[in-house]
Amino acid sequence: MTDLLLKIFAKGIDPASTAYRTRIGFLASTVCIACNIVLCAAKAAVGVLAGSVSIVADAVNNLSDASSNIVSLLGFKLASKPADEGHPYGHGRYEYLAGLAVAVIVSALGLDLVKESVGKIFSPEPSEFSAALVAVLLGSMAVKFWMMLFNRSLGRRIDSETLIATAADSRNDVVTTGVVLACAAIGATTGVSLDGWAGVGVGAFITASGIGLIRDTVSPLLGQMPSPELISKIQEKILSYPGVLGTHDLMVHDYGPGRQFASAHVEMAGEADPFVAHDTLDNIEQDFKRSMGLTMTLHYDPIVTDDPEVRDMRHWIDLHVREIDPRLSIHDLRCVPGPTHTNVIFDCVRPHDLAMTDAELKGRIQATVSERWPKAICVVNIDSSYVSSAQ
Repeated sequence: MTDLLLKIFAKGIDPASTAYRTRIGFLASTVCIACNIVLCAAKAAVGVLAGSVSIVADAVNNLSDASSNIVSLLGFKLASKPADEGHPYGHGRYEYLAGLAVAVIVSALGLDLVKESVGKIFSPEPSEFSAALVAVLLGSMAVKFWMMLFNRSLGRRIDSETLIATAADSRNDVVTTGVVLACAAIGATTGVSLDGWAGVGVGAFITASGIGLIRDTVSPLLGQMPSPELISKIQEKILSYPGVLGTHDLMVHDYGPGRQFASAHVEMAGEADPFVAHDTLDNIEQDFKRSMGLTMTLHYDPIVTDDPEVRDMRHWIDLHVREIDPRLSIHDLRCVPGPTHTNVIFDCVRPHDLAMTDAELKGRIQATVSERWPKAICVVNIDSSYVSSAQ
């Protein structure tokens, strides 16, 4: 069904384009709005007739889901706006905001359901159990299960946190409706009313899920770490080019799905023709734009490769710095010799959670270098890592 809908609604559109992403978002939101409205009407009817607060609450849940789908629809629409003078990086983060709004709606719904159900526990009312009730709830579970698969599939295709959140909400609905049905069946067979308790359990489950979704959708807005897979892919592509000796200081900025920008330093032989090095970096940048849609800016770091003493020093210092912590690394090492001493200048990249201050780390490194080269003055600049290790 999903593939058929894609062929109808996204026919002839480049899957790598923003237009494709917008069309997929519109498709998912429209289908979900229609399904949730139908389910809301059906559940509300049987819930009122049966006098069940949990079934009526489940109907309101579907109405809330339809509202969330409308928010998602607006999010995809706003995110598709092109860049302008005030927003040169585009409006892609509107999609993250839409996902956050959906998560907040889910959480609010769960809390309200808990409140209503607590009242039902202290003032229980009998509810009816009928074939129509069973048919509607089983049908709702089947539709919601399909919606979960549908949204999850589309969300993975376009890497959309909004659709992933919607899929999680549909999964929650399958569980909550199942609980409501089970409690209605128990009440009909034993005479014990579990309607209020079922509502509390359903509400608590929805609230917990909503809080988790809020956490997941806030993270990219705050500037989360890029995935290890993306880091590895970027580093491997840079290192695959001839003449590239190393890369460091990678930074990735996310302005919404499909709108990522990155920068990195690339080490190349300082003795090589600078025009050739510049041409290589241009080719790498164009390759990223063409193959990954990633706007990449590369900085050329020339390093000495024809001086064996400097080469051996760089290797020795890097090896011993990693003995302090294997996540440490050095780059941009250069030597400035003088009549009485030699300045050894380099940068050291540290992780944010290293259990020592910059000053303590610098002191450790300087002591290590001075022990090996007593006439060397070690000048260390401490950098922070903006990506996790891709090893």
